[in-house]
Amino acid sequence: MSNSAGSGPSGTPAMRPVRIGVQIQPQHAAYEKIRETAAALEDLGVDIIFNWDHFFPLFGEADGLHFESWTMLAAIAEQSQRVEIGALVNCNSYRNANLQADMARTIDHISAKGGQGRFIFGTGSGWFERDYDEYGYKFGTAGSRLDDLAESLRVIEDRWSKLNPAPTRKIPVLIGGGGEKKTLRLVAKHADIWHSFVDAEVLAHKLGVLAEHCRVVGRDMSQIEVSTAGDEPGNDEAEAKFQLGARLFTVSTSGPDYDLSEIKGWLEWRDAKNA
Repeated sequence: MSNSAGSGPSGTPAMRPVRIGVQIQPQHAAYEKIRETAAALEDLGVDIIFNWDHFFPLFGEADGLHFESWTMLAAIAEQSQRVEIGALVNCNSYRNANLQADMARTIDHISAKGGQGRFIFGTGSGWFERDYDEYGYKFGTAGSRLDDLAESLRVIEDRWSKLNPAPTRKIPVLIGGGGEKKTLRLVAKHADIWHSFVDAEVLAHKLGVLAEHCRVVGRDMSQIEVSTAGDEPGNDEAEAKFQLGARLFTVSTSGPDYDLSEIKGWLEWRDAKNA
């Protein structure tokens, strides 16, 4: 079981600070623009920079410009100084579990810059069938992919305990998705952060399900940071999710231009909440 002690924000939602993440969707843009956007986001003061783990654009021109997740995260780790980084989310199906653990540990060290690493291991079971078909991975079923994720998380945690050098910190695990029978059970057992795209009404229900899974596995639910997306700064949905305990709010931006106009409003809202 994951233990979030020493791995990042912890404690009850009331004690946990609000954080703002931005997902740079690695589509429809030259890499120079992605690098520039990552630098601008760190300068603005966001807490986390995410990308996603796909091989083709998810919207817009289906065969448009696109870049791979993990190599990009290593590059952002090297160019940045403060911001945390990760995928929202990694696809477990594409890589051997031991390899994922080793890559995560390596990016953790690249990002450390003399202190603790800044890598967040965001992961999920995968869903975009074109990625699988064109890159030669077995798509399986939603259930089989979740079963594979469950086994991989066990292997990854074990590998982290064996690597030399070890990670600089207990690498935070973020699990995305809201499936009540399997995904939220994995969150209860392994995650430091749980991410979903649901609205506040559904979030309230999912949190109840997660609480029950935590009770069954003997996990203190307050160790899990609740992450969400799809809102506007300070709107009714964001406020409702905040009242439910959400503390990580993520905005997405796509190429070719990477509009960052909403970010200042989110940062002002964060700072007011954390004052």
